[in-house]
Amino acid sequence: MPAQRKELTQEQEQQKRYIYDKMKPRRRKFVDRIGYDAWDPFEEPNDPIDIRMGPAKMTAQQLVSAFMKAKRTMEVSSAYREGIEAMALGATKHDEKIKAMYEFSLWYMSLLEKQGQNFDGELV
Repeated sequence: MPAQRKELTQEQEQQKRYIYDKMKPRRRKFVDRIGYDAWDPFEEPNDPIDIRMGPAKMTAQQLVSAFMKAKRTMEVSSAYREGIEAMALGATKHDEKIKAMYEFSLWYMSLLEKQGQNFDGELV
């Protein structure tokens, strides 16, 4: 289903024609391929990945920073930090793999509590 073409003002139509006329041939070829009428030089860009937010209304980098502050240390291994970053990015993207890892972690903590054991962060 093609996107609906938004109506342009006369001034925007003039700007569109001016932009098209000033384009280099290679770029103009792209516009010709999609069709001049379908081309929208005023279209808003998509959000870059670094400002995407998850349910906590925080970016992946903000989640990493908040976690590290809560943990009260910045001295962790690179593998540990990569794990945090992967979890934070996955959380903002609603990644099924990250959801499964999170649910498994909750289940494992519950299992240890039922067994009277304490998870101190070290996997044995």
